[in-house]
Amino acid sequence: MKTIKLTLAVVATAVMVSSCKDGKENVAQNKVDRFSSYIDSLSNVAANDIAMNWETVEIDYNKNRAEANAAAESIKENSEMQASIDASTKQYLAYKVEVDAEIARREIANSKLMMQQSLLGKSFNGEDMTFNWIDKDNILSVYDNFVSTVATNKDSYSREDWDEIKMLYEAIDTRKNTVEKEGLTSADNRKIAGLKLKFAPMYTFNRMGAKADENAAAKQ
Repeated sequence: MKTIKLTLAVVATAVMVSSCKDGKENVAQNKVDRFSSYIDSLSNVAANDIAMNWETVEIDYNKNRAEANAAAESIKENSEMQASIDASTKQYLAYKVEVDAEIARREIANSKLMMQQSLLGKSFNGEDMTFNWIDKDNILSVYDNFVSTVATNKDSYSREDWDEIKMLYEAIDTRKNTVEKEGLTSADNRKIAGLKLKFAPMYTFNRMGAKADENAAAKQ
């Protein structure tokens, strides 16, 4: 009878240990599965929709991955859990490449728009290249601001910046052809002609210099 009681006690203890072990593994597995589900959901969001909030996403990712890793490390036989974490991490890193590219594209676009607005004024949104907002009353001030801004920043522009400047300048000139027919005064026209004479050599000389600097940097 004593032997039977001892055997039952050993079995009961083994069941309790097994139950605790299973419970611990289930908790760990749930955390790993939650990490995988999080990455799956994240990867389904378009890069351009999430780029603005990427810093927050990276904080959440690091938190979830740390929890999943800690859960897997708490289990002795964790090779499958670790493989799942590694697969989700690889999926995240591939997605991050897409988001980084989108962030870089936005930074370039924002930098370009800031330069355009410095030349044309804050009212320019980067889209209306017809320049219908320029009329006979403000075209002189547009030219004056444009040429003055270029003169101030000419040493900092890249070759690509000069190409953008030339495109914008030609768009203003095209608009001027229309504005002249709408009553542009002779006085304003003469002042604009003077600004154009100032801009032409400044553009030619400085764009050549920017190109030379870039070629020299590329050889180093």
